[in-house]
Amino acid sequence: MNHMVQTVFSPVNSSQPPSYEMLKEEHEVAVLGAPHNPAPPTSTVIHIRSETSVPDHVVWSLFNTLFMNPCCLGFIAFAYSVKSRDRKMVGDLTGAQAYASTAKCLNIWALILGILMTILLIVIPVLIYQAHR
Repeated sequence: MNHMVQTVFSPVNSSQPPSYEMLKEEHEVAVLGAPHNPAPPTSTVIHIRSETSVPDHVVWSLFNTLFMNPCCLGFIAFAYSVKSRDRKMVGDLTGAQAYASTAKCLNIWALILGILMTILLIVIPVLIYQAHR
């Protein structure tokens, strides 16, 4: 068998590794220097309109679901809030606003009924206690 051994090590004073091939663009940059452009670099600004800021009332609905849930209005409002968020993610802003409006209305009613029920649960036992005394 004939084995040829090639030395892949370069001499110590070499400026480039032996397997390095200079590209045409690199050669031009090395010879001519970096391109000098008298004009300053330009930038592009993209303005994104904030039409997608439809409130979906998820936090409010979750609060009404966990703490004040008369007639399951908080849970229904939470379902509509999630539907509103889904519509917003898809890009259907009209559908998102419709679901958000329904969720807001249900949240308002759940809050009003929850406050009234809380007041009645405090006032009625006090009145009953005073009547028996």
